[in-house]
Amino acid sequence: MQLDLNLLTALDALLEEGSVTDAAARLHVSAPAMSRTLGRIRRATGDQILVRTGRTMTPTPRALALRATVHDLVQQAHSVLSPHAEVDLAVLERTFILKWHDALAAAAGPALLRSLRAEAPGVRVRFLAEASTDTHDPRRGDVDLEAGASAPASPEIRHEIVGHDRLVLALRSGHPLSRGPLTLEDYAAAEHVTVSRRGRLRDPIDDVLEAGGLGRHVVAAAPTIATALQFVRHHDLVVPVPELMSRPLLDGLGLCTRPLPPAMPPIPVHLTWHHRYDNDPAHIWLRARARTALADACGRPADDTADAAADGHFGEDTPSAPGARGGRRTGQGVPQAGP
Repeated sequence: MQLDLNLLTALDALLEEGSVTDAAARLHVSAPAMSRTLGRIRRATGDQILVRTGRTMTPTPRALALRATVHDLVQQAHSVLSPHAEVDLAVLERTFILKWHDALAAAAGPALLRSLRAEAPGVRVRFLAEASTDTHDPRRGDVDLEAGASAPASPEIRHEIVGHDRLVLALRSGHPLSRGPLTLEDYAAAEHVTVSRRGRLRDPIDDVLEAGGLGRHVVAAAPTIATALQFVRHHDLVVPVPELMSRPLLDGLGLCTRPLPPAMPPIPVHLTWHHRYDNDPAHIWLRARARTALADACGRPADDTADAAADGHFGEDTPSAPGARGGRRTGQGVPQAGP
């Protein structure tokens, strides 16, 4: 049996786009031609690959199992058959998948998208929300770049710290605690919101308060910072949020901030990727632009130095806080141990 390796490229596009029409547009072929190619893929694999469910198409279990392998093979083939040289951004056509915390995507995403489109108009970016379960994993090749507060634990995942943030207390301007002295006891006595994708009503701030003999009353858990700030906007509630990354949301909603009475450590901003992309010219370019966008959102250049002081999540179950505004680059392509 003679294999047509072009089917791998088509299969990769079909599995990523989930649509014959969109895959055809991505590969610059007609929809009927892509439909015929899907038929050939089905005959070669003995599987339907994509099945119609209403007005959309759903991958079969076999397709889901093949997706990471197919994507990796296509990327390797591009690497083998492409000269190792500067990437031609003017003609680059590639879709990058970014899984970033929602606060980071909101604060740094617009600047990143602007720089990418200015240099490489053929590049597309898919921002994925962080989920309570890892449906996308850089180890499987279906995420190009992650950004968040946690350092990776897997040795094949590279990472660098591009900045820091700090927790502040967000509240509406008419809240009783919005002005005047704010003691730890005042803070503990307020009504609180937590930010947790899993709906948890407790986070490390409770540990700090309880160590001082205090407790707090949490009335709601919100899945994202944006949702939590909407609660705060309409009620006399308070929520700790990362100051720099939440600034666009805070300003847009007209909310005020105050220093957080419990002392919390800084939040590092980690940029992570799989080592398979270390020498990929297009990915190196993407990392450089993402590094700049995130560092700018943190208020300092990416090459400033400051030691990482803590690890945690931007409001996900373990809100650590940023105090330092610098960022320490741990070195591109150098694996770092997880916490």
